[in-house]
Amino acid sequence: MSKKTRKKSPKTPPLKAVRAKSGKSAKTSTKTSAKKPSAKTSKAAAKKSGKAAGKPAGAASAKASHKAPSKPLRKTVPAASPARTVAASKAPAKPVAPASRASGLTEGAMAPAFRLPRDGGDTVSLADYRGRKLVLFFYPRADTPGCTKEAIDFTRLSSAFAEHQTAVLGVSADPLKAQEAFRDKHGLATPLVSDEQHAMLEAYGVWGEKSMYGRTFLGIVRTTVLLGADGRILKVWRNVKVDGHAEEVLAAVRAL
Repeated sequence: MSKKTRKKSPKTPPLKAVRAKSGKSAKTSTKTSAKKPSAKTSKAAAKKSGKAAGKPAGAASAKASHKAPSKPLRKTVPAASPARTVAASKAPAKPVAPASRASGLTEGAMAPAFRLPRDGGDTVSLADYRGRKLVLFFYPRADTPGCTKEAIDFTRLSSAFAEHQTAVLGVSADPLKAQEAFRDKHGLATPLVSDEQHAMLEAYGVWGEKSMYGRTFLGIVRTTVLLGADGRILKVWRNVKVDGHAEEVLAAVRAL
């Protein structure tokens, strides 16, 4: 091959030139990135910020207000401690309220009027005994030991009471059949009045609180009332003790 036809091989650029060229390109890219944003970009950004600034301050809160309010936490009531429960169970029970006593049932006051059925099917009233003295003995229950003794004692002394123009009536809340069986069994001569509705018993203040064997209940408090010929209350015996009571009432009648 001749020297003319031989192609000249390209010469490799020197190392210094390559380094210089790469340094220029790095500087060019740094300058490009450091350039300020274009006018269009800045205008668009300004427009967006203006819209954001123009929104009312309460817009965000308005959106938030549409959300359902959070439910308040329930207060948990602490369960009663065992000590308190035991203390509450040991609290004494309230006593049964006593029946109201008649405020007029005092000596010298007029006796409350009454009309009630008696043994034998008749009725008796306070007006039936006008002009005579009247003994009313209130007993808790027919044919019980204390009531039986009391009724027998008044029957035994009935003629002595009659000598002093004084009638005697026994009164309880027993039904008529029980009163009649009581009369027949013990041969009682005094009329027995039945007040099942407690109207007369309450009017005379003998229906009240009683206790027996640690139990409290309402019933007839054994009481005797002596009325004058004009219907006024002469004497009242409350919480009567049966033994000798009929004799004591007769002595009061004789002393008038």
